[in-house]
Amino acid sequence: MPRIVSLIASATEIVHVLGQTAYQVGRSHECDFPEEVMTLPVCTRPRIPVDRSSAEIDRLVKESAAGNALSIYEVFDPVLERLQPTHILTQTQCEVCAVSLADVERSVARRLASRPRIVSLSAANLAGIWDDIREVAVALDLPGGGEWSIHALRQRMMAVADRAASLPRPRVACLEWLEPLMAAGNWTPELVEMAGGANVFGEAGFHSPWITWEQVVDADPDVLVVAPCGFDIPHTRQEMYWLTGRPGWSGLRAVRDGRVYMADGNRYFNRPGPSVVETLEILAEILQQTGTRFRGSGWLRQA
Repeated sequence: MPRIVSLIASATEIVHVLGQTAYQVGRSHECDFPEEVMTLPVCTRPRIPVDRSSAEIDRLVKESAAGNALSIYEVFDPVLERLQPTHILTQTQCEVCAVSLADVERSVARRLASRPRIVSLSAANLAGIWDDIREVAVALDLPGGGEWSIHALRQRMMAVADRAASLPRPRVACLEWLEPLMAAGNWTPELVEMAGGANVFGEAGFHSPWITWEQVVDADPDVLVVAPCGFDIPHTRQEMYWLTGRPGWSGLRAVRDGRVYMADGNRYFNRPGPSVVETLEILAEILQQTGTRFRGSGWLRQA
């Protein structure tokens, strides 16, 4: 039987959607779904405080990079030694957002007696997410290579896209960081379009771009979705002053029309795994204004 250690939250969700959670024996400090993984041994921790402001976290990350620090994450070698995994799941998409392949390679992982297979995920768009699910399924020798799971997820997404097809398409700006400003890239532009919006910033399949406040004012989007990477809604609410205190905020169309939304970037928007389906459903509730399933847990309107 496999003994799986997942060092990123999205991979833990992939393990779950493939029906393999019973074989997961360890997790990262960020893995929080499904609920049963919360009792598993934690194998990582951040080296910087992640409860600080956007500007402070950005400063600490940049100082770490400038100082040639090994990583902003630590992998617990003694825990891996004890767990003796057969599979370790990590990623190469972003060394800031989550534990990376480089972190794993610096750890004891390759010297474990269990000789674990290291599976590194790298999704930058929806197609890449489906490929990552296939890669985990193949690594675990699952019949069908995970195609049945992918089909079920895509069917749910197509149902959302079909409902949005004939609706007006508001111009949508999604923000992934607040100080400095960053727009959402990677898979988010695809989700915005599927949910019925016209994406303003960021390009599918490419890293999230830094932008200026002047670009936001000039674009004057109909809808503004604020989902900082790694922040839940309460943390995002605390950070909204980075936007509301800027010149021209009250004049934005989205502000005047009451269409500024805070969303859970940690649990949904910034996880390249099965939760992109829920992220799409959240965007559909925001843009189509027809559902409330995720209101309060996945999104809130900015007062």
